[in-house]
Amino acid sequence: MSSHALVFALVSAVGLVACGPASGGRECAGGPTDTEVDPLNCGACGNACAEEFACIEGRCLAGECQPGDTEDCYTGVEGTAGVGPCTGGTRTCDAGGNWSLCEGEVVPTGENGAACNDGVDNNCNGTVDENVDSDMDGQSTCGGDCCDSTECSKPELVNAGAFDAAGNNFDDDCNGIVDDTLLLCDQNIMSNTANGLDFARAIDICQTATDGDKKWGVIEGTLTLADGMGVPDPEGHSVRPRFGTGLMPQGGVNLAILSTGGAAAKGDTSPGYHDFVSYTHVPNQSSPYPADWFMLNNMNLPNAPGCPDPSGTAANDPVMLKLRIRVPTNAKSFRLSTNFYSAEFPEWTCSSFNDFFVVLLDSTYNGTPPNPMDKNLAFYQPMGTMNKVPVGVNLGHGNTGLFTQCINGETGCSGQAGTISTCTSTTHLTGTGFDDPEPSSCDSNSVTGGATGWLVTSGNVTPGEVITLRIAVWDTSDHAFDSLAVIDGFQWSVDVAQPGTVIFKEDPNLPAPPADAVIERSTNATIAN
Repeated sequence: MSSHALVFALVSAVGLVACGPASGGRECAGGPTDTEVDPLNCGACGNACAEEFACIEGRCLAGECQPGDTEDCYTGVEGTAGVGPCTGGTRTCDAGGNWSLCEGEVVPTGENGAACNDGVDNNCNGTVDENVDSDMDGQSTCGGDCCDSTECSKPELVNAGAFDAAGNNFDDDCNGIVDDTLLLCDQNIMSNTANGLDFARAIDICQTATDGDKKWGVIEGTLTLADGMGVPDPEGHSVRPRFGTGLMPQGGVNLAILSTGGAAAKGDTSPGYHDFVSYTHVPNQSSPYPADWFMLNNMNLPNAPGCPDPSGTAANDPVMLKLRIRVPTNAKSFRLSTNFYSAEFPEWTCSSFNDFFVVLLDSTYNGTPPNPMDKNLAFYQPMGTMNKVPVGVNLGHGNTGLFTQCINGETGCSGQAGTISTCTSTTHLTGTGFDDPEPSSCDSNSVTGGATGWLVTSGNVTPGEVITLRIAVWDTSDHAFDSLAVIDGFQWSVDVAQPGTVIFKEDPNLPAPPADAVIERSTNATIAN
């Protein structure tokens, strides 16, 4: 029983609950009281609020505290109060029953920058102006580590090589700015750029690095053919503020497009629009498949269960974005948004003409859950099965739910016959050319193609390592009926993810865990005696 309830029970037992008028309040057992704020007599004599409630304007309401109460507080790491300049403060309960900030406290700060030689124990660990690497993260206090021991709860995750995890109210990357993760870095990029670093910016990777420094960022970016060599057709890649009129960026102001045909919607220029049925990269450009991925698939092209094996011996009209990136020291996974379009839909769904889209990750990560053996994160695994469906037009076969920007009806009239009922809209096709009417053998109501809608692809990484990320699309078996991938919204996370690709959820925390507040100061409040 709560203390308030116990008092109420005792008072009731002796019959002392009669109330009478009193100046400035009411006369209850024990004397005059203000029933607007008294938790033992809230709104009426003897009406005691439970411990988790406060008396606010004569009502027992959920609140952290009783309005007007004050107490001592300290939000620094436990054991640092009273060391060096660190000291506690006071907080006050506001009218809503919530505690204010801890006013007047001094908590640990970094022994970096000018603080290295100021004669003050700024981090309140008992040592003045030390230059050490107590958290063994490779960076010392005077070398730029703003949290090496007592300044935060998880010092091993904080240094100049970290990314600033959003929402934890801490300067994870020690750049002097709290929670500045969401930087806008994809402005002023030419649509026809061939610079791989511009494409990194377009998908919202906002920092560059070199092989010689310790900070995270893109070290190198190139556009190649599917085997990582050669120069792709300039018509097959672009950076745009949108695709068509219905597909907007997932982050920043631009998105990246890779295409086996033209990387443009109707009305776009530099490069310009080409229809998605007949355009071929000049001169019938092709390359080998990514060698490691192909070998890890036993020299076969992976396939959706129940569909004919893809045919052909080369990646036709290919384009690949290859990025070498140093991972932040506090990152364990990443996610990016993708949207796959194809003119193979609906006629050639589940046929040997299965165009490929891959997101290949080279990483040293060997934890749980594991990254795919063949390095390709662009796959979908239906829950409860061992089947893996590569991201592509075959997602439109078997109602996987991952092909939604299309028209319901028959599929695979020139492949494995089927139907689709998971199409929800054609908004993402509007103005792209994929929405042009094109009656087919499948359905007189058909348009030129369809799309998955936004998907989210995730992979796990080792903090501080250098990864290689290869994002590629190519035609299989022919040079016609083009496919296109839109990529955007790259984000790091401080937690591991479930590798693979799932449909986009409105909840921004899915599918990869959010950048949780793992660096926050501890919040130990000492109640005043």
